[in-house]
Amino acid sequence: MSYQVLARKWRPNTFDEVVGQAHVVRALENALAEGRIAQAYLFSGIRGVGKTSVARILARALNGVAGSSEGELDILEIDAATYSKVEQVRELAESLRYRPVHGKYKVVVLDEVHRLSRQAFDALLKIVEEPPEHLVFIFATTEVEQVPATILSRCQEFSFHRVPFAELVAHLRAIADAESIEASDNALRLIARAGEGSVRDAVALLDQLATFGSGAVPDEEAGRLLGGVDAAVHHRLLTAILAGDGATVSATAAAIDSEGRDPRHVFGEFLRYCRDVLHLALGAEPGHAELPAEEAAAATELARGAGYESLLRVVHLLLGSEETVRRSEVGLLAAEVAWLRAAELPKLTALEDLLSRAATPASGGARSSAAPAKRSAPLDAAGDADPEPEPATDEAPRSVETLQRSPEEVSSGEASPQRGSETASPAAVDPGSAPPSGPVHTADAFLELLSRYRQPLAAHLSHADALRIEDNTLRVFTDDPAFLERALQRPANREALERALGEGLGEGAGWELVTATRSPEEAATEPEPADEEETAEVAGHPTVQAALELFGGTIESIEPREEP
Repeated sequence: MSYQVLARKWRPNTFDEVVGQAHVVRALENALAEGRIAQAYLFSGIRGVGKTSVARILARALNGVAGSSEGELDILEIDAATYSKVEQVRELAESLRYRPVHGKYKVVVLDEVHRLSRQAFDALLKIVEEPPEHLVFIFATTEVEQVPATILSRCQEFSFHRVPFAELVAHLRAIADAESIEASDNALRLIARAGEGSVRDAVALLDQLATFGSGAVPDEEAGRLLGGVDAAVHHRLLTAILAGDGATVSATAAAIDSEGRDPRHVFGEFLRYCRDVLHLALGAEPGHAELPAEEAAAATELARGAGYESLLRVVHLLLGSEETVRRSEVGLLAAEVAWLRAAELPKLTALEDLLSRAATPASGGARSSAAPAKRSAPLDAAGDADPEPEPATDEAPRSVETLQRSPEEVSSGEASPQRGSETASPAAVDPGSAPPSGPVHTADAFLELLSRYRQPLAAHLSHADALRIEDNTLRVFTDDPAFLERALQRPANREALERALGEGLGEGAGWELVTATRSPEEAATEPEPADEEETAEVAGHPTVQAALELFGGTIESIEPREEP
């Protein structure tokens, strides 16, 4: 007897033999038992998960025929790719009006139905909508989105899933044992991973590797013949990326190239490896990862050391580069650049950390780092530094109009009109988060007190034109009161400010926003507002988004970066 490939030999002939589609099998078996037979079924899903096989099993079950459907006159299987002309479909529709020869139903299995032309679908629509009682359609497709809605609405749709990794490995083990193929669990896991949820692809790979090894599948050959690299390479590459070690990243990319690997395939495999490590960082069990036991243990240690957030940033960046790598004519270079970019992530500092450092005193000194930092004085023509300008707090305020909250409003707990009726959450400020302190008399001391409750707000106020404490009131001089007003509308910011005022200035303390008018010379140097397109581009940057969310601000203007 001639040799039969494993994919055909192990194709399911009964519902019990179907792998990984229990939800579909149960629904169809119940329909058959109860006699609830639909006029049309649509099976959708990726290649090799059992759509056509289940269609054949269902067709035979409808007519009570066991075994193969070949030669069964009442079951008509058609490939839509070669049967797409409208004349052919019309002839088919006319022939289907005749009753079945032997069985109860005449069943039409139309494979890859999305390949039909629009005119062919139109010709098929009428008989699908109102078929004779003896006619049942079973459509199968890998691209359900291309099937017209008029056809979909007349079908019972069943979505075939990718076969779970564990079930696919178990199925391969059963085949290997039955066919006397020597294959370790590690090799079978590699084959199942390469099959990507497709039973047919995985069984075909097992057949190919067994042929290469004369009935055996060596571990060292499995990875090489499948076109990938050993998981140890992925582990070394991800470790280098998380450590910011660009030299090791480049050396690993060179080694992959020297072995003749397809960089696009390796990049995709590396993404799947990163996904497994990400899941492990979230607390998944090592056994759930699509990796051999030893490699899963190493990946678990890596996940614990790296942390979920770091891994998520790496995966997000690499996923954005996947299409570029896949389409690039220089795949290795594209992959290496993507990996090197990911290796720069550990060198970046989160915006929250920068704001925390700006608002927290660097040492135990009296002055808080939340206060305005001194800028280097510009050099004159002789190279000497110009005298430092007087601090802004010592200048007399320019012409002003005030936005004010009175001490009476503070003591009565009523919200000012500018802030509406919004109330702060009790959890916005932790009553035990700051130790009690005595009265404050300077702006710097008040900012240090405020930073204990709300560090970003203290850093924000430190950049105002001037801060003054007068008559039991904190006055904030600024040429943009609306910006600060929006920040102080946030419940957490407002509650933190009021607690600091009560503790530092005493009961009944209030605050004012004082608008300082710009001089004509200052107004002339003010940057022009950015256009909408430029603003949208800048607003999409993650760092800018975090700053806008933190302060409740908006983008007023965009200035080019000054070179040092």
